[in-house]
Amino acid sequence: MKKRFLIVFSVLLIGALFFSACAPAVEEAAPAEEEAVEEEEAAAEEEAPAAEEEKELVFASVVKSIGDTWFVRYEEGVLKYGEDFGVTSFMEGPSDVDSAAQVAVIEDLIAQEVDVLVNVPYGVVENEAIQKKAMDAGIVVIGHEAETASGDSLDYDLEGFEVCDAGEEEMRDLAAAMGEEGQYAQFVGSLTNASHNIWTDCGKAYQEANYPNMEWVEKYESKESAENGYTMMKDILKTYPGIKGIQSTDSVEVQGIGRAVDEAGLQDQIMVIGTCIVGDVGDLLQTGAVDYCMIWDPADAAYATLVVGQKVLNGEEITTGMDLGAPGYESVTVRDGANGAKVIVGNAFAKINKDNMDEMNF
Repeated sequence: MKKRFLIVFSVLLIGALFFSACAPAVEEAAPAEEEAVEEEEAAAEEEAPAAEEEKELVFASVVKSIGDTWFVRYEEGVLKYGEDFGVTSFMEGPSDVDSAAQVAVIEDLIAQEVDVLVNVPYGVVENEAIQKKAMDAGIVVIGHEAETASGDSLDYDLEGFEVCDAGEEEMRDLAAAMGEEGQYAQFVGSLTNASHNIWTDCGKAYQEANYPNMEWVEKYESKESAENGYTMMKDILKTYPGIKGIQSTDSVEVQGIGRAVDEAGLQDQIMVIGTCIVGDVGDLLQTGAVDYCMIWDPADAAYATLVVGQKVLNGEEITTGMDLGAPGYESVTVRDGANGAKVIVGNAFAKINKDNMDEMNF
């Protein structure tokens, strides 16, 4: 009996010593494991912000045609913005004006997940659906020359000036040169381009209200082609041999219009007013085949539009009086467009003729 007691006691004692020896090892291992996990989590947290900081913002500007001299100048503002703000900023667009081609470019940019998309649409309505798709994908969308766009297809539209006011101003000058009588025609790059049609429609309305002896003959769609402008102007001279005035809105078509007037030797008979790039029409300004250009600097417009995109990306509201950091946009006005778009308006236009053409000779 005593012997059995000793055996049991010995077994229990050995077991107690075994478990007491093992227990501290288990307790010490747990804090070591927890510490390793905490270190891994801390390292992951430190790496996450670094990865975010490495992601460079991407700003894409889509234009009607990359071959247009107007947009060659526009790209200078796009690239300057990227340099000034340290972001990727580039311009894309079709070789020739075409809304379907513009839509395809934007579709690709949506797939690239750009942060900001600026679009200068050839046709406003034709580009609305793809702009909505970009917004649904979380991309900031800013328009230029698109103030008739629907409000759900872009965040803001930027205009260099009040386009209707410019149309009326040109009509006053046209009327003065024509002696407030005689026939005149109008040109637009596209019948679905917002700015071009507001421009000419306001000019025509102003003429009808103030100069009853002037006669509007037709609005021509050049499709932003110098050759079309040339051919159409030659046809006008045949159909309306006594025509006295032309109001043109596209910087390419006016080159052809002026060439037709110059070849016909009618510089003193016909007043031609248009949107121009001086580098393209300087010789026509000198001969008087084009009398003056209503112009704004495309590079400044590009820069200001991208500033708007950055502010919207940052959650800022664009307000009247705000400075967008480019000449002509130091104190903008913000208003509603006809179809719900929020429109930002600068004061960036200038009149250029042969006497001051060196001021904006690009």
